Amino acid sequence: MSATDRRPAWFATVPDDADAAAPEGEERGMSGLVVSALFAGVWLVFLATPIATAWRMPNHVRGAAGVALTIAFGAVYLLHFNAARTASFGARPSGEVNRLRHLAWYALLALTALACTLVVGQDGTATWVFLAVAGCWTFRLWIALAVGVGLIVAYELLAWLYTGWERDASLGGSILLAMIAVSGAMLAARRQRALVEVRRENARLAVQDERNRMARDLHDILGHSLTVITVKAELAGRLLDADPVRARAEVADLERLSRDALSDVRRAVEGYREISLAGELARAREVLAAAGIRAEVPRATDEVSTDLREMFAWTVREAITNILRHSRAQECTITLTPTSVTVTDDGRGAQGSSGGGNGLRGLRERATAAGAVLVTRQREPSGFELTVAASGTPTTSRTTRETTQA
Repeated sequence: MSATDRRPAWFATVPDDADAAAPEGEERGMSGLVVSALFAGVWLVFLATPIATAWRMPNHVRGAAGVALTIAFGAVYLLHFNAARTASFGARPSGEVNRLRHLAWYALLALTALACTLVVGQDGTATWVFLAVAGCWTFRLWIALAVGVGLIVAYELLAWLYTGWERDASLGGSILLAMIAVSGAMLAARRQRALVEVRRENARLAVQDERNRMARDLHDILGHSLTVITVKAELAGRLLDADPVRARAEVADLERLSRDALSDVRRAVEGYREISLAGELARAREVLAAAGIRAEVPRATDEVSTDLREMFAWTVREAITNILRHSRAQECTITLTPTSVTVTDDGRGAQGSSGGGNGLRGLRERATAAGAVLVTRQREPSGFELTVAASGTPTTSRTTRETTQA
């Protein structure tokens, strides 16, 4: 159980002391007192009534004590507000509240209000309005409301019991209105704080999504390009003695492919994922031939829907990369329809090109984002089939059933 869960139910759920753990740039020390004086001190003008009453008392000692107590009450009120202002009204939370400190401030405030009332008399009850308001940022809302109602009841009883007191309904109305205003301000501040936290979390998630997209793109681009470069290098090494002319051509292709890979990485880093289905089919035809794999690759892409071409291009790139890396295939077939692309081979099947790798995982994410479905199937007696199709097409349904049966 956390410290938050163990807190007494009658304490307010507010963050920790504002000045002890305030955000950077938050006013502290004397500047914090200035903020408190401007925000909360303006209402202390209503304490002018008990001060004036104490000042006019014939007993000068009691009058001076009443003035001093009223001024002391205002100072304690400001200090109490300053201790809780960022926690209750701040732009963001600052930790768990120092409950004992807040309770001590409120107890001192209550004692000062009681002393002021005893010395000044009925006019000293003007401090009760501030005492009720301070309960809003000290206790939970229902406790603060109970304190406010208790002060109103106490005032009515005193006005009824003491002949020198006159019943004044304005005090009860002032307490209720002040508590409603302060509670509304605190609720608005906390909602604003929650909104700031949500925006901060959304920004963090957006950065994380962009990093994942970048990592996926770099994996797809470099994984394919480096695989092709490796195949070309192996071929050039085998041809170095048998056919030097072709070996030099393969080495030239290696240089071109490495430059293309560098260009692809730069475009991915800049956020431009330029990829074409026709280009990927041409590259697949070339690298499969270099690897000694018989390939049946379509040359026309006109029938493929425009919004699916980029997705199909990534599919061809990932499928060919897996074939070159894992399958040891001798034949490969790429089939295009207006709503699907299928890549099959006669290699080692799911043992070598399972759907658990990062490449196929990223491809599945791309397909989902594009409103398509990726399905893999192990062929009999050997081989592997990868299909990406628009959702709801017959090809999707058929391939899904085949996968389930396998």
